[in-house]
Amino acid sequence: MTSAVERAFPSNFLFGAATAAYQIEGAAHDDGRRDSIWDAFSRVPGAVINADNGDVACDHYHLYRDDVALMKQMGLQTYRFSTSWSRVRPDGGAVNPKGVDFYKRLVDELLGADILPWLTLYHWDLPQALQEKGGWANRDTADLFTEYALDMHDALGDRVNVWTTLNEPWCSSFLSYTAGIHAPGHFSIEEGLLASHHLLLGHGQAIRELRARDESLTLGITLNLTVADPVDANDPADLDAARRIDGQFNRWFLDPVFRGEYPADIVEDVRKVDAAAVASFEAAVQPGDLETIATPIESLGVNYYHGEYVGGHEPVDPPIGGDAPTDRPTGSPWPAGHDIYWHERGLPRTPMQWEVQPEGLTRLLERVWTEYAEPAGTVLYVTENGAAYDDVAVVEDGETRVHDDDRVEFVRGHLAAILDAQDAGVDVRAYFYWSMLDNFEWAWGYEKRFGIVRVDYETQERAVKDSGREYSRIIAARTLDVAPATVVA
Repeated sequence: MTSAVERAFPSNFLFGAATAAYQIEGAAHDDGRRDSIWDAFSRVPGAVINADNGDVACDHYHLYRDDVALMKQMGLQTYRFSTSWSRVRPDGGAVNPKGVDFYKRLVDELLGADILPWLTLYHWDLPQALQEKGGWANRDTADLFTEYALDMHDALGDRVNVWTTLNEPWCSSFLSYTAGIHAPGHFSIEEGLLASHHLLLGHGQAIRELRARDESLTLGITLNLTVADPVDANDPADLDAARRIDGQFNRWFLDPVFRGEYPADIVEDVRKVDAAAVASFEAAVQPGDLETIATPIESLGVNYYHGEYVGGHEPVDPPIGGDAPTDRPTGSPWPAGHDIYWHERGLPRTPMQWEVQPEGLTRLLERVWTEYAEPAGTVLYVTENGAAYDDVAVVEDGETRVHDDDRVEFVRGHLAAILDAQDAGVDVRAYFYWSMLDNFEWAWGYEKRFGIVRVDYETQERAVKDSGREYSRIIAARTLDVAPATVVA
């Protein structure tokens, strides 16, 4: 029998896990917290499967010490979490000391466990009071976000060195303001375009202000990115479909952050669909905005879940699935998505119908490194990667176990993809599994479980799944043992 080959991770590579405030904290109205857009959206009939909400979630607000102890037990080196704008500055107003104190306690607990805090300032929980003034479609929100960022630095700047401004602005603009799938659930190309710009403007302003305070900080943004493959690389319609997906998903955010410009081809594509929306967007981009957005960053977080296999011709057997789990009518997050069709290519799929495509992560990291990060002197980090499976909890010898073999292979496959990218010269220095805990999965509610730790939502019992145990084993060894047939020469 041929033994497996061990592939070592670099000494500076970090292993972590990620969460987001609204998805795990609960305590929705404790200690002065007020409604976010997700509290309000969850009350809209049909917006969230089973009418679920984040009122209790994983009760991390009260159980954070136990959760950090579990992270330490599992060997995590870093923990990516978000702070809640609605907890820190309820209704977007004055700082709430009790809300700030929670994050002080959390950070102290992490540092005491020798776990690096990786702070994200915005993971979609805009105060509802600000949404009632236009939300991210209102330029003022970018300025208020910058103030909130500085408030958090006032509280945690002496203990937190890594700061991420935004998580996945594609979701909090086009999925939220154009497709209506996420909060606030609007259906406007114009609002989606404006939201995307004001999100990026808030990012750039916050980076500038934080760096002015402390040049030693590691500052960056996290983008969800994909690999858009044409069904037929020789078919102009298929190539154009892949170009438009790449442009609307990847380049719409990468280009302004790294090059100080929006992709001109996509601007023209959207103009053909809604000229008035583009005119409003162009008027919103004021002199100096793009220079602010392109303020240099030290880190780029890459969130990767699956690729896109698209063409310009309708498939005979289209794949099923998507981001809208309920019967509530929704729109498309692609303003220039006309005549783009998703095709089946025979890859394994999760129960959410997301393809499992680890090699796509390798190609994505190589592309982003070569075209954007390396020329800018920016380091890459895989800040989210995970999968929801239909986990089954069993009790064995008095212990709750989850034998999630599919997720074990998912984690191993994507860690191998990162090693492949490193072998190709990409400077990628961390992997954060999404998610540390099963949690409130936005419009999917509690229907889907992404965690490497199972949460019993009735008892709040935590149980490390087999995937979490395997991840812990890999962290301890700092190597990935790979069968010879899968090793890249």
